[in-house]
Amino acid sequence: MPKDPIGVIGRLNAASLMMITPEFYTLRSKRAKSAGKIKHGCAKFSIKTAFVQMDGLKIRYATGGNADGPTVLFLSPLPQSILCYDATWSALSATANLVALDLPGFGQSEGNISYMTFAAQSAFLQKFIDEHGLTDVHIVAPDIGMPVALHYVLHREHKAKSIMVGAGPSVQPSKNGSLVKKMIGSRFWRFMFTMTGAPAFICGANQLAYLHHRPSDAEVADYLASYSGRIGLVTKWFKGYPDGCKDIDPHLATLNVPVHIFWGEHDAFLMADNAKKLHARLPHSALTIFKNCGHFFYQDNSAKFTDLVWSWVNGGYTFDTKRGH
Repeated sequence: MPKDPIGVIGRLNAASLMMITPEFYTLRSKRAKSAGKIKHGCAKFSIKTAFVQMDGLKIRYATGGNADGPTVLFLSPLPQSILCYDATWSALSATANLVALDLPGFGQSEGNISYMTFAAQSAFLQKFIDEHGLTDVHIVAPDIGMPVALHYVLHREHKAKSIMVGAGPSVQPSKNGSLVKKMIGSRFWRFMFTMTGAPAFICGANQLAYLHHRPSDAEVADYLASYSGRIGLVTKWFKGYPDGCKDIDPHLATLNVPVHIFWGEHDAFLMADNAKKLHARLPHSALTIFKNCGHFFYQDNSAKFTDLVWSWVNGGYTFDTKRGH
């Protein structure tokens, strides 16, 4: 029998957590039977990762694709890493100049408590983009990458041509799922997430965030290696996110780059209503709701996500009026 990277204890802890998570029962009828279950086999990643020293940290990133195409920069979501974009990376490699970054403290990039704010992450993003000589960048940033991208274009001398964001914090008040509420507002629950560790954290996320996709064992193993021993650090990011939004929410009407908002229809962590509120607040935005998809919509429907990214960076970002679909 193939080895389970999550392990028995991790699954038991995740199951206990799901029992007190209302969204788990709400989504149960919408999930495919195989959704979130690990695929075993030899996974060959198109993304070839490397490490660089920045700010005294070992930072994981990747480059590839067609240097003559539009530059697309993918930022890592939680509790995943840049490997979650592998299908899209492979499909775009012939036409786009591709870069991906595990943000400090996330994925397999080193980090510490000083990087657990939107402002610190956007300052690092500015440095990464400048040091790698990137210009006219289209930033793709779901989940924790979303407030980083927004803060970057709002408060830095940015090199962004557009941003594609979703499934993360921005507008206030935010409509959050029960687990996010626990993480933000309860020291007890932050302690519990820390004690149960990365296996339960990732297993629970897979059960709530996938409605269709099955991650590979190599992919899940990468996520486990990324967050082993530092769920406690991640909880500090959640504790500070309401304060971080104070640097974003009041400034949304001044945002000077095109934004494509994308969201899963059945996001159990941050509800899709947040997407509609953000779309209404931005002066130059498009909105796509991924039907019958969860929080990890970029994998639940990777074909549509890839088509959306390519059509956007290939000229779609130049639209003149707000739209949604």
